[in-house]
Amino acid sequence: MKGNEAIGEAAIRAGCKGYFGYPITPQSELPEYMARRMPEAGGTFLQAESELAAISMVYGASGAGIRVMTSSSSPGISLKQEGISMLAGAELPAVIVNMMRGGPGIGGIQPSQADYFQATRGGGHGDYRLLVLAPSSVQELVNLTWEAFALADQYRNPVLILGDGMLGQMMEPVLLPEEPAPIYDKPWATNGAKGRKHNEIFTLYMGMEDLEKHNQRLAVKWKKIGLEQKRYDSFLLDDAEIVVVAFGIVARVCKKAIRLAREAGIKVGMLRPISLWPFPYEALAEATAQARAVLVVEMNLGQMIEDVQLATGNQVPIELFSKVTMVPNPQEIFESIQKLAGRY
Repeated sequence: MKGNEAIGEAAIRAGCKGYFGYPITPQSELPEYMARRMPEAGGTFLQAESELAAISMVYGASGAGIRVMTSSSSPGISLKQEGISMLAGAELPAVIVNMMRGGPGIGGIQPSQADYFQATRGGGHGDYRLLVLAPSSVQELVNLTWEAFALADQYRNPVLILGDGMLGQMMEPVLLPEEPAPIYDKPWATNGAKGRKHNEIFTLYMGMEDLEKHNQRLAVKWKKIGLEQKRYDSFLLDDAEIVVVAFGIVARVCKKAIRLAREAGIKVGMLRPISLWPFPYEALAEATAQARAVLVVEMNLGQMIEDVQLATGNQVPIELFSKVTMVPNPQEIFESIQKLAGRY
């Protein structure tokens, strides 16, 4: 399946019953797919009049207790930020997909990883966190999208799938889940009082003390997510003297470069963060404890490198190889590894 379409099918199989979105390249195949499949699956598809409307519809549908998703690409996700902050503040579960393209501004439709800061540092107003998952294959798009609905319900928090234009457009074989994602009760949902006290969902706290308590309670939840949901993958790390750190589609390119470096006698491996928030700081610190150098490879001007610096405490030399809207090729990365090995 094509990556964008695989996300849609995984969402439906996870129990998604509401999709609200707006077309933007390079993720438009996802709403197209959902327009056809959601009615077949007993769900609701609606192309909203704008990104702002779409995320507001997500808020309403989630508040009513159904599993709901929206998707967009970089500029569209920027327009949704107020609504995403509202979802987090109201503790409403939702799955949000960002198939990144180049920026800033309108930019272009080429793949990029330049939304890392936006995804991992909130993006909208106020103190809040999203659980951010970064797949590197179409199969991982399926697996993480399917799981994202259960994670969103478990923690009552939005979950962001952070892909890119290339991952959304590429086609690979996939195994699709046969069962819905784990189900969680939603006694908080506004789905009819039925003899009980009315539920209320809101984010406005007029009293300073009430807002303080709300934020402190949210902080406890995000600390729990941080402890329980750190995810990463390792590649040839056991004896690595040089550690490559990359996520998403770029990590796949790095694997070829690392094999080339190994053939040249350079002991190099890779740690790939899968959860960009919470970031696997401890795992990276352990992987780089005996390393001579670290190479961070990103399709941006250098954003994840700040988390790498935090993880290592700058106790090991760190260098950046970056392209902003051009997918690097293995030879370029291999040559950077060679240069790094010669310097340290």
